[in-house]
Amino acid sequence: MRATVMYGAGDVRVVDVADPTLQESTDAIIRVTYACVCGSDLHPYHNLGDTPEGRRMGHEAIGVVEQVGEAVATLKVGDTVIVPFAWSDNTCVNCRNGMTTNCVHGGFFDGAGSATQAEKLRVPQADGTAVAIPAGTDEALMPSLLTLSDVYLTGYHAAVRGGVGPASTVAVVGDGAVGLSAVLAAKQLGAETIILMGRHESRTDLGRDFGATHVVAERGDEGVAKVMALTDGLGVDVVLEAVGLMPAYEQSYRIVRAGGTISRVGVPQYEDAPVGFTSLFGKNATLTGGPATVRAYLEAAIPEVLDGTIDPGRVFDRTLPLDDIAKAYRLMDQREALKVLIRP
Repeated sequence: MRATVMYGAGDVRVVDVADPTLQESTDAIIRVTYACVCGSDLHPYHNLGDTPEGRRMGHEAIGVVEQVGEAVATLKVGDTVIVPFAWSDNTCVNCRNGMTTNCVHGGFFDGAGSATQAEKLRVPQADGTAVAIPAGTDEALMPSLLTLSDVYLTGYHAAVRGGVGPASTVAVVGDGAVGLSAVLAAKQLGAETIILMGRHESRTDLGRDFGATHVVAERGDEGVAKVMALTDGLGVDVVLEAVGLMPAYEQSYRIVRAGGTISRVGVPQYEDAPVGFTSLFGKNATLTGGPATVRAYLEAAIPEVLDGTIDPGRVFDRTLPLDDIAKAYRLMDQREALKVLIRP
């Protein structure tokens, strides 16, 4: 089969690799019908060292079940399924507590032998991981359903962990697909004021459509001053940080109000985050977030897409075949595309 492999920063290729096979009785093999490039894929695109063996790429997918292991009970051949970016048994103590990305039998797609930017995919713990879409679902809904494998539910996770609710004042840091998804999620959870901090007009226009009440294009001191002015000098109740870089984190703790919450879902590209008196401690602020527990939200989110309550697939502004995935990376890296849908 064909699969996407990265051999170093900027070196993305589609190569022939062995078809996946069932390795455990709990596995399923999926023919991938929809995949995409994630903003987090751009981190190794920028900084992956020379990797002669290559790194398999991709962690978001919809596909059709082609094989199931003998222990798989909830899926059957021919089912169309959403595959979250992490696999989980959905039965261990962490899964039962909603922490599916900390499953004791789980793991993450991408970077190993099982990755989604490919023609086929091995899904470990298939019963607990993949969720079937109703037969006959309109193909036009597939992009929105694909966002439930990661990007929309990552934004939703940020909002849930941050405690967004009716009358909340929220700032979203970052106008990428996750940031825009966080805007949509905050709106769904009832936030009254949603300040989107981003400077790409085509993206912030979509953010307004998703529910942003204000857009702050400025960064640094100027951006902080603008948010403080919009909140009568108090700051916001909740900051949803969707970037993962230190300037975004620093901006977050400067605009959160006393007693407020910062929820981070941008994969951190740093190890040392200030948590001292001038950042969090002095404000009695809460820091939360983490890898989105997509599987815990997935079954409730599917009907919202099917009935038109949400349309998160609008974050996709390009569609390319798998053979052109290097172009997809380049377009997203150069901010010429927000998020690229891939059709293997």
